[in-house]
Amino acid sequence: MSPANSHKQGRLNEEVRRALSQIITEVKDPRIPAMPTIVNVKVAGDLSHATVFISFLDSYNETEVRRGLKAASGFIRKRLGEVLSLRAVPELSFVLDDSMEHGAKIDRILREIGAGEPEGK
Repeated sequence: MSPANSHKQGRLNEEVRRALSQIITEVKDPRIPAMPTIVNVKVAGDLSHATVFISFLDSYNETEVRRGLKAASGFIRKRLGEVLSLRAVPELSFVLDDSMEHGAKIDRILREIGAGEPEGK
């Protein structure tokens, strides 16, 4: 991929991520936890497919979230096409990304360790 194509692909990934961040808040499926975060999006060069990395601050049932996202994917794709005026709207695959949760856990552990250190260190 040439640098120009790479830059264009990166812009497209970011545009889709921003649009999905707004659209996902419109989904009213109780299986999808509140406050979802679209962490990253990777759109195929031919726009046929997009992998959406999504994270939640709240705890969730992975199976139920997957079912909710699958059920909502038609609505999400339709809205994505409306918002971005894409000539082809990619099929969406959602990947549950626990990196935010993992980072919060590490941060909590580090704070606990720091709280146990003697003063002056």
